Amino acid sequence: MNPDTAPKGNILIVDDTPDNLRLLSSVLTDSGYKVRCAIDGAMALMGAQAAPPDLIMLDIKMPQIDGYEVCQQLKADDRTREIPIIFISALDEVLDKVKAFTSGGVDYIQKPFQIEEVLARLENQLAIRRLQIQLQTQNHQLQQTQSELLQALEQERSLKQRIEEMAAIEERNRIARDIHDSLGHALTALNIQLQAVATLLYSDVEQAASFLAQAQRLGTTAMHEVRKSVSALREDEETEQPLQDAIASLAEEFRQATGIVTTTHVRLIEPVPTFAAKTLYRAVQEALTNVFKYADATQVQIQLATTGDRVCLTFHDNGKGFNCNQQTSGFGLQGMQERVAALNGNFRLTSQPGAGCQIEIEIPLSEVLS
Repeated sequence: MNPDTAPKGNILIVDDTPDNLRLLSSVLTDSGYKVRCAIDGAMALMGAQAAPPDLIMLDIKMPQIDGYEVCQQLKADDRTREIPIIFISALDEVLDKVKAFTSGGVDYIQKPFQIEEVLARLENQLAIRRLQIQLQTQNHQLQQTQSELLQALEQERSLKQRIEEMAAIEERNRIARDIHDSLGHALTALNIQLQAVATLLYSDVEQAASFLAQAQRLGTTAMHEVRKSVSALREDEETEQPLQDAIASLAEEFRQATGIVTTTHVRLIEPVPTFAAKTLYRAVQEALTNVFKYADATQVQIQLATTGDRVCLTFHDNGKGFNCNQQTSGFGLQGMQERVAALNGNFRLTSQPGAGCQIEIEIPLSEVLS
């Protein structure tokens, strides 16, 4: 064998007959194999456990420990369990062959043997072993890939949850600022009106009554702002009832509070997962708040439907609209976009002066933190 050529395999030959060892060793070495020899079972066990070979050729009839026992001990050891063992023996009884296979052997060659047969059977078992090792390696790589994929999915879920939490915190901070600004303005104006009432109460009753009526209106506005903001601050209010019922209740409360005609059209063929329902509810809530504050609208339409593997929300008002290219996204719109993006959804805003505003949201049902 050329010393620069890698051996075709590492073979351990176990036989208590020196002539057999020399013959097999010479043939296998000339055929390109690296060969080690053991003259008894104890030496075979020590050699295989110290440096496991690719294949073992094992005689049966040996002193002290016969081939069957050697094979059984090798198969009981994690270090040598997978090594293919070919028995080579002069025994030709069927029961001897059955016992050889039962103890863990993969093949049985009867003495006297033909060299070509030995080489063919040896190469066949080595090819099978290489395929087994390749399969085990591929299975390990597949398991590792699956583990990495599961880890990536878990990181994605964690990131989505973090985005949701951050959006909720920012939303609550915005609501808190709105409460401060709107109540501060309303209460300041209310205080001015009441001071005017106190000043004119005895000198100009009619004018005082006018200021008092204005103060009453300001008080009503302040109470409405408080109720609306407190409702918005309630955590997970929408999860207590189905999405269609929660949006219907939200729309009715908005209609009663503002007088703006609000209609809803719902067609949910597939159930909407909780995370998507929460995002859609918050989007409707934020859109209604924007309509009340900025749109000067008289009508609002809300459409909610599932189509195939997606849930779609369309929100439209007939208000004054704005130029999307000139007006940057407000904090509420940014919060909507971030929530939808966290669920791999699509967010579209369409508006122009005098033509109202339309928001379209699509969320894939299969991507909602699945």
